[in-house]
Amino acid sequence: MVYLDNAATSFPKPPSVVAEVTRCLEEYCGNPGRGGHPLSMAAAEKIYECREELSALFGAPDPSHVIFTQNATAALNLAIKGLLPDGAHVIASDLEHNSVRRPLEALAADGLISFDKISIIGDGYALDGGAICKRITTAIRKNTAAVIMTACPNVCSLQLPIAEIGAFCRRRGILFIVDGAQAAGHFPIDMRSMCIDALCLPGHKGLLGPQGSGALILGEGIMPRVIFEGGSGSSSFEAEMPREIPERYEAGTLSTPAIAGLCEGVRYIRRLGLASIEKHERSLFLYARQRLGSIPKVRIYMQQYAGSVLSFNVGTLPSDRVASALGTAGICTRGGFHCNPWAHTVLGTDAHGSVRISFSPFNTPQDVDALALALGELSRK
Repeated sequence: MVYLDNAATSFPKPPSVVAEVTRCLEEYCGNPGRGGHPLSMAAAEKIYECREELSALFGAPDPSHVIFTQNATAALNLAIKGLLPDGAHVIASDLEHNSVRRPLEALAADGLISFDKISIIGDGYALDGGAICKRITTAIRKNTAAVIMTACPNVCSLQLPIAEIGAFCRRRGILFIVDGAQAAGHFPIDMRSMCIDALCLPGHKGLLGPQGSGALILGEGIMPRVIFEGGSGSSSFEAEMPREIPERYEAGTLSTPAIAGLCEGVRYIRRLGLASIEKHERSLFLYARQRLGSIPKVRIYMQQYAGSVLSFNVGTLPSDRVASALGTAGICTRGGFHCNPWAHTVLGTDAHGSVRISFSPFNTPQDVDALALALGELSRK
């Protein structure tokens, strides 16, 4: 099998991730923060280790600012619904995933907020940071409370100028919320230098952890409203959740096995180095662009931006049919709309979507060769 669907979920996982999940289940999977016995304490220590790893990788103010969630979608919902005051106005890009779009639409439908989206791409190329900030300036209202941007969309490898946008928001006193779903583990993100107030992450994609893991990392002084209430392991007689972070936002039992695996995934990423990973995935993209670009009927979208994600179509064939045929040939890709109708409208693929391939540190040029061979046969039919 050739696996090229890492933007959905990375596979395979590093052996150290698999080993640690197994070790957790066999040796120390007590309930963290719910007792003083050895297994509970061991689970809590592992969870804190993961907070430390994520804090170091992303430049968080402190490990306590790492809030564990089940995925990036949960992190985005907590950030959006917890940080936006009633009556707020929000600015988002037109490349945002449904994990941003749908919470905004739901809040707007209830009359709680309003939002505008700004275009990032003009004439087939991304605007530079200055031009994007000008568009944000035009969209700002008196009640604008936040700008929400993806660091990299899930349909192409365009990297948005997050640092420049963050600095702009900081000067204006506007919250800056970043969706790091397709950036984390692929290229560097630093909350301090990029002026990010809330960074939303999945654990199961570029960070190479298990499904069921994710995080919201909060900047200094950022305290969302509580969205989930429940057991916290402390202050049990209080009607409200504890005031301290991260406990304030982690109601119920955390998934210790998933977080233990995520901890090892982050350590693996840090050992390889993000510069090395970015170089490897960019090299694979360029090779795939060359191989696929020589196949009749194949059209590659936004191919000038090299990175971990490449989208294409084959003639007029529906993308899901192409992905299904590739799957039959033992090659895992994703066809369709990738939960991102805004971006597909921008790319002009809103009728049939696109086929997406996405790389991890474990992919090789031979994987691209196998894909090109299968596509060559498909294009001749």
